[in-house]
Amino acid sequence: MVFSSGWASGINAYAVVLLMGLLGRFADVDSVPEALTRVDVMVVAAVMFGVEFVADKIPYVDSGWDAISTTIRPTVGAALGLLIAGDASSVEQATLAAVGGGTALVSHLVKGGLRLAVNGSPEPASNVAVSVGEDVSVAGVVLLAVSYPWVAAAVAAVLLVAGLVLLFYVGRRVRRGWRRWKGREPRPVAH
Repeated sequence: MVFSSGWASGINAYAVVLLMGLLGRFADVDSVPEALTRVDVMVVAAVMFGVEFVADKIPYVDSGWDAISTTIRPTVGAALGLLIAGDASSVEQATLAAVGGGTALVSHLVKGGLRLAVNGSPEPASNVAVSVGEDVSVAGVVLLAVSYPWVAAAVAAVLLVAGLVLLFYVGRRVRRGWRRWKGREPRPVAH
């Protein structure tokens, strides 16, 4: 559950906190930490999810939001790992916090890198489609994590590896295009 919630936090931390809080409070899911079911936590998460939902759909605004979220998402992932650890030993708590935060950081960096590539497309529809896909993926992984944590971890791992491979592929294409663009001859100025 820590790995899955960490991956999802790297994509949309507020959705994870809100969804887990709602599941813990209204669906009596025991694996959700009690702190997430507090009304104040859910209200703040809902407001911030609303802000992120809008910001994430606007080209270039989403990249600015991602830059701001570089510290927030891994921190939330680490905090969730620590909360899920509960009364475990100090070493186990530290390990789970590191797994949650580390996974959130990697998935956040993949998201940010891929979003920069999507922002380069000339139309805004791809940004909205990618953002909605991310939101649906986060909700799916969180819903799986509370009932089938090992399945959710496998899905999150596949999505993380697929994102890394796609980021590598897109990065190679961008570098190749940049080299081609830098190597072209300047056009003569017409008189």
